[in-house]
Amino acid sequence: MGGPSSEHDISLLTGRNVLIGLTQTGHNAHPVYIAENGNWFLGSKRGVAFDPIDICSKFDVMFNATHGEYGEDGRLSQVFEHCRVPFTGSGVAASALAMNKIISREIFMQAGLRVPRAVPIRADEFDPKKHMSQIHRMSAPPWVVKPASRGSSVGVSIAQTFQQLEEAIHHAFLYDKQILVEEYIQGKEITCGVLENVNGERHHALHPIEIIPPEGQFFDHQVKYDGSTKEMPAPFYGEMLRQIHSAAVTAHTALGCRHYSRTDMIVKGTKIYVLELNTLPGLTSESLFPKAARWAKLELPDLLDHLIQLAVRTS
Repeated sequence: MGGPSSEHDISLLTGRNVLIGLTQTGHNAHPVYIAENGNWFLGSKRGVAFDPIDICSKFDVMFNATHGEYGEDGRLSQVFEHCRVPFTGSGVAASALAMNKIISREIFMQAGLRVPRAVPIRADEFDPKKHMSQIHRMSAPPWVVKPASRGSSVGVSIAQTFQQLEEAIHHAFLYDKQILVEEYIQGKEITCGVLENVNGERHHALHPIEIIPPEGQFFDHQVKYDGSTKEMPAPFYGEMLRQIHSAAVTAHTALGCRHYSRTDMIVKGTKIYVLELNTLPGLTSESLFPKAARWAKLELPDLLDHLIQLAVRTS
């Protein structure tokens, strides 16, 4: 848990919650703290830094609870694979693909999924006149501006005017050298988890959750964690629910994910727009994936134990 990313502190919350849950199911779990400078420590506090290979050799399974870049972009998975230690979550390729919103949206489209229209921009190629024209041709305002490879809505803004758009673009570039400017889809914001090998299904889709931010706000990084957002079972049933489940499973398999994932979508009328996929959903007490699992009668300790078993079986 931890890691050199903008989601360091959120990862610590997930890691501590995972430790409690694993202990409750009888696992002999120990914290491995990765500092913001990339050093590895055996324990939740800083002491003597260890070589990652030495730490991996001490354990039967590594539970990956490091959100954001390094932990979620495939680099940490690469360490585990090099050490030949079983680990939870997706492998190197799927993690890297999912983390890059520009690449993953192309894969989603190839798999037949609908995504918002978007203009990708690289920092070293940004030309305000050229790109503003492209964005205007793509859609009318508002626009969603986001870093290409960050999670937890870090660096995301909604722009209503061209002045706000240029400010949002420069803000997103603070977090990544590549960004996306997407058309804003007005609809229900939902997220749908996929958990492997449950109820006799290879890929079991959990019931989607509708996310309702406070009036006049959107689900950005601050709103996501300040407790003001409402979450509820998304009011979809029958054919629409089947399509949402299908979209989540398709996104999961198209990227080659394993064990579990959570796909964020917008539902507008009968259309489902896939926004992005999280290969390491948060596992704090307030996180969305555990809430959906709980509605499926799978409490967090049992969910964590299931992920450990999946890691052992797929190593």
